Amino acid sequence: MSEHTKPEHDKPAHTEPGQTEAERAEPVRLRVKKTYKLYVGGKFPRSESGRSYPVTSPDGAELANAALASRKDARDAVAAARKAQRPWAGQTAYLRGQILYRAAEMLEGRAGQFAEELADATGADPHAALGVVEQAIDRLVHYAGWTDKYASVLGGANPVAGPYFNHTKPEPLGVVAVVAPQEDPLLGLVEAVAPAIAAGNTVVVLASEAKPLPALSFGEVLATSDLPGGVVNVLSGKVGEVAPHLAAHADVNGLDLGGVEDAELAKELEAAAAGTLKVVRRPGKTGSALDLLRQWTEYKTVWHPAGMAATAGGGY
Repeated sequence: MSEHTKPEHDKPAHTEPGQTEAERAEPVRLRVKKTYKLYVGGKFPRSESGRSYPVTSPDGAELANAALASRKDARDAVAAARKAQRPWAGQTAYLRGQILYRAAEMLEGRAGQFAEELADATGADPHAALGVVEQAIDRLVHYAGWTDKYASVLGGANPVAGPYFNHTKPEPLGVVAVVAPQEDPLLGLVEAVAPAIAAGNTVVVLASEAKPLPALSFGEVLATSDLPGGVVNVLSGKVGEVAPHLAAHADVNGLDLGGVEDAELAKELEAAAAGTLKVVRRPGKTGSALDLLRQWTEYKTVWHPAGMAATAGGGY
């Protein structure tokens, strides 16, 4: 066979100047880009609309695509949260604390991944991003410790004039919808979600619109932490598109507007929430851990007659 008819595959591969033989032989590997989905009812569905949107870093580099939640996705998330609320509230406070602690353990095991996602999302220094992840872990441990203590602090016996015992018992509010902070996509989300579920509520959280990836990965942590499906549901999408449906939903009992940066939109959401008498946490409102637990708690007063026991020679 002449040189002019030499087969194509015998031609040397294209090489860059300065490449070694080993580098020329090394195959080029394309990084698999992760597809981020919603977290609803303990599963990871795509948006029912099939829509997604690109998520970029502060310098404009494309990081991934995230599902763009619709009104139907919001309704599905609320339905999942309502279904899970009574069983979750019926669990012992000790078990709720153990599950929160397990979530902290799982987050600790993936701290490197979350630090990388947080650095990509916010442009923070990787060391500083790891510090934020560690703070989120500490918050989970902190609220895990509150689960079997806050009822004793917020409740108790009440003195009454009459042959009765009167006790106040804190109970969960129900389903809480949270608009997560926009510029603090992990720690801010944990600080909003942890007290609500520690008190026995279930949550639908709308992640940071521009930086949703740490929140969506946090859904994976919760899915592997023995947390029952539906207790926490994570949506990604546009605040102006999804939040109004959560605010007006009749099966939502509480609304956290901490992540709403548009003052006019916040007023509109408060007005929508008033139509179904929701408890609303306004943007910029802060407080201690006990304040946040109290925010999503209502109180039951229990009366018990004491006169018959006293006349019969008994007592309490």
